[in-house]
Amino acid sequence: MIIVNLDVMMAKRKISSNELAEKIGITNANLSILKNNKGKAIRFSTLERICEVLDCNPGDILEYKKEDANE
Repeated sequence: MIIVNLDVMMAKRKISSNELAEKIGITNANLSILKNNKGKAIRFSTLERICEVLDCNPGDILEYKKEDANE
């Protein structure tokens, strides 16, 4: 399972959802989907813009967590 820690990095960079969405060129609704781990995919171009605006690497916002077979 891939965990999106976008909200953590946004808090560290002190940037609002509205501001980030505007700077990366996506809607607030789509940004919310990403932030809440509801997305099924992300375009590399979007990931690149997020990293550029937040001055981070993909690994700073994406985390792999092995799913427990009992869950």
